[in-house]
Parts: sequence; structure tokens; C-alpha cells
Amino acid sequence: MAKKITLLGSTGSIGTQSLDVVRAEGYEVFGLSAHSQVDLLLRQIEEFHPQVVCMTSLDAADRLDAALAGRAGAPRLLRGPEGLRELAALDGPDVVLNSVVGIAGLGASLSAIESGHDLALANKESLVTGGHLVTQAVERCGVKLLPVDSEHSAIFQCLQDTESAKSLTKILLTASGGPFFGMTTDQLRGKTKADALRHPNWNMGAKITIDSATLMNKGLELIEAVWLFGLPPEKIQIVVQRQSIIHSAVQFSDNSVIAQLGVPDMRIPIQYALTWPRRGGPVAPELDFAALKVLTFDVADEETFRCLAACKKAIAKGGLGPCAANGANEEAVKLFLEDKIGFLDIGRLVEAVVDSDRFGGSYTLADVYECDRMARAFVHSHL
Repeated sequence: MAKKITLLGSTGSIGTQSLDVVRAEGYEVFGLSAHSQVDLLLRQIEEFHPQVVCMTSLDAADRLDAALAGRAGAPRLLRGPEGLRELAALDGPDVVLNSVVGIAGLGASLSAIESGHDLALANKESLVTGGHLVTQAVERCGVKLLPVDSEHSAIFQCLQDTESAKSLTKILLTASGGPFFGMTTDQLRGKTKADALRHPNWNMGAKITIDSATLMNKGLELIEAVWLFGLPPEKIQIVVQRQSIIHSAVQFSDNSVIAQLGVPDMRIPIQYALTWPRRGGPVAPELDFAALKVLTFDVADEETFRCLAACKKAIAKGGLGPCAANGANEEAVKLFLEDKIGFLDIGRLVEAVVDSDRFGGSYTLADVYECDRMARAFVHSHL
């Protein structure tokens, strides 16, 4: 029987590539969600025939409802953030893949886990903002948490030898360096959103592409790796690998290193999360070693790219520190994309909110959302 998937965030970059994998593997789609792209979701409904869909924008939900009216076999329609959490919790799928962008994905991740679903996680903010809550829920409910980010998938793949994994001593988390690698603060001062959206290797959504340009994405991935693999942040080294061929590596007690390589194509880690523990067929081009002339390595410049420094401070503080950093960044990136602040203001604001409080201690889900609200308000008060 074909595996059934619920895909949250199906119209985004990860979502559309996930559906490429669904096609290749012959999987069934139980549920789909989107925020506001009605036309694309309609096309996905026509192709994959989900039983349930959710539109988190209420205006878009009304448009989708009107478009589905009178259609034979139309899916059940859920609405808003509450509908997203309900969709994640519904019985039916074998795995829920969460590719929602931002803290909006946290509630859905918890709903999926608490309903007993294995979770393929592309929403890194679930672990960044609520890592303690998510990992406790995974342990309590006995489900699998499968990483989808290319770097965390690479680490996960390198640790499949469980006996060797017991001697893990270091994670080498790779970064492309983004479009502004090697630039000074003065060179970054006038960079526009058009400049920042030109990623050299990856095709991603706007928010994640900006995060790559500021190195915030790598800071968030460091925090995510702490929760996924149980190493302290000082045991996670960020290595700039400009060609995006080595997706990450691990080092063991004997100082041997194992790395995962492949072309920069997100369908590879998406597929591995959905097919694990087996591997599927080819969904991306093979890596041509005859044409691969150069692999370069460098260090990440956190003195210039302050978002990375802020994330390291945040995870060191613990508690809600990472949540505050994420909330400030989400709001600052939104303002940058609206041409309301400059590129360097993003790092300045994220670091300022992390420095504004101690943030340590335990927390509840309500605390997470309140911290996120306060971080966003902080950004607006410090423009």
C-alpha cells in the first residue's frame, strides 16, 4: 500500500519539490495546506486529490471555498492557523511533512507529534523557538523526527551507523556563504533586496534566501542541530563550502570524518526523510566527479554577519533566547523586503533583542508566542 503524506506548506519552494518526490515515489496525498496561493493549491488538488486541505489566510480560504463549490469529490476545507493544527493532527497519513515558513509551523509540528504522527521537519523554527517542547513531545509520544534541511539530513545520513554515532564528537555544519560571502561591513551597507535574493546555488523562497544572505539561516541551523543531535553548540563548527556539494559532515572520537555529498537539490533530503530507512530512486542529477574540479572551505565571518553571532549568543543563553532571535529576524526580514530598513539593520536588530534580556529557564507554548510577540515589538521600537 502506498505511503500517505500530509504536506504543510505545499505551495512553497520545499512544498512543490516535496510533491516532485511524491510523484516519483507513487505516494498518496492525504492533506495539503497553503497560506494564500489559491490557484497553485487548486492545481495541486486536481492532481493529487487530497481528502483535506487548509488555507491559513482567511481571505484566501474564502476564494478557495468559492472555487471548490460544486466540484465532485472536493476536499474538506479547513481555515486559519487553527485549521493548520487540525490538519496536522488528523488520522490518515503515515507521515506529516511540515514545510511551513517561520514560527507559524510550531503549533502544527506539536499537533502532528502529539497525534502520533512521524514528522518530517523542514520548518526549522519549530526547534529554534520551541526545541524543548518539541523534543519532549517526540520522546513522550514515541514518534520519529526526520530532518529535511539539507545540512541536517546530511548529518542524519552520516549517523546511520548507530554504533559509530555513539562516538560522535563534532558536527561540521556547512554553509554556502550566500551571495555576499567575503564582503566587508562597508560593502554590505547599500545592498538591496534584489542583491540579497540572488543566491549562488540554491532556489529557495524569499525569506530563507535573505536568511542565507545574512547567515541567519546558518545560525538557526546551528540551534536546530543542537536539538536534533544532542551536541552542545561549541561542538558544532560552521564551515563555508561555497559549491554546496558537501552538505555537512560528522567527526568521531578517532578524528575520522564522514561527509554526505550531492548536487544542491532539495529533493534528495526530502526524499530521504519520506523513504527512510530505505533510499528511493534518483530524483536529482547525479554528482559528476569528472566535472568537479574544486571544493573549497572557509570560515564563517560572524564579525561581519551579526545574525550568526546573535544566534550563538541566543543558544548559549538558552530558554527563550533562540525564540527571541527568530522573532526579531522574521520581523526584520519582513521590513527589509518592504524596503523599510537596510540590510545591516537585520543583524543589528536581531543581536539587540538577544542582548536585551537573559531569557534562560523553562517555558510553555504560551511563553513562546509571547516572547515572539515581544521580539517583534522590540524591532519596531528600535528602528
